[in-house]
Amino acid sequence: MATFSKTQVDKLGDRLRSGSTTEADLRDLHDYRKSFAAAYERSAHRIRQEFDLEPTGRPSKSTSSIVEKLQRESVRLSQIQDIAGCRLVVDDIDSQDAVVGRLARVFSGARVIDRRNQPSHGYRAVHVIVDIDDKSIEILVRTMLQHLWAELSEKLSDFVDPMVEYGGGSEVVRDILDWTTQFVSRAEFEKQADDTTDLEVRARRSARKREFERFIRELNALFPKAKDDRSAGRLIELRRFEDSERQRADEARLELELRLHRRGLKHEVVVLDASGEDALHRTHRRYFAEDLAGLANASEADRR
Repeated sequence: MATFSKTQVDKLGDRLRSGSTTEADLRDLHDYRKSFAAAYERSAHRIRQEFDLEPTGRPSKSTSSIVEKLQRESVRLSQIQDIAGCRLVVDDIDSQDAVVGRLARVFSGARVIDRRNQPSHGYRAVHVIVDIDDKSIEILVRTMLQHLWAELSEKLSDFVDPMVEYGGGSEVVRDILDWTTQFVSRAEFEKQADDTTDLEVRARRSARKREFERFIRELNALFPKAKDDRSAGRLIELRRFEDSERQRADEARLELELRLHRRGLKHEVVVLDASGEDALHRTHRRYFAEDLAGLANASEADRR
């Protein structure tokens, strides 16, 4: 496996940021991402071993996501902390607190970034950054409500404006996301009477999820799915690989990216790691839901 100095990595990042990416740059980025594989595998294995949870992983961040982050932020490629990572979606805020606390104990030196009280453009979640063999791996922990809000924001980015996720978009879109993130916060942190039973708390939270799902369905009329002649937000192709074929999946991603680059096409190519397609549909609905109503329907199905 190729090795890179910090200077070489950052020079590669500068070329990616400039937009003048070559095939050699794509190959170098491929090799750089591969250097995170062992650390990712160790973190995902430990989560499966220590927790009663099955993470959905992204062994390496997509090229388009890396380029967009470099262009959007004043960050060097060597400083990006989510080149590799995994996602955990839990029922509620209590479960989230418990999982985050255990992650901090299991992974010595873990850094916790809590975006619930100070959300980023409305985005609420907890990110746990762990260092394994000098590689940073991001573990993203969301509640079901936080996850549904994030996917609403991502889908609006697909349909309306790519900058919606980062505070951009029209005033109407921003008002919708501002109101819904406040709804999520109120639903998750609302105070309960001392004599409220756990069953009553769960029932109230379930009612809030149903209310949020209904609201998203109503938005569908304002933001219909992408038309057939528009690629934004539409899954073009899905390939399946066995666990034993991880290297083959990475190589297939590189070859596809090279072909797209030669044709001048800018499609996102993503490699995801999941226990099965059902798990993938639960944690990455953005790629499978054709419209906003699809997000709400998938969320409702997961509650059942």
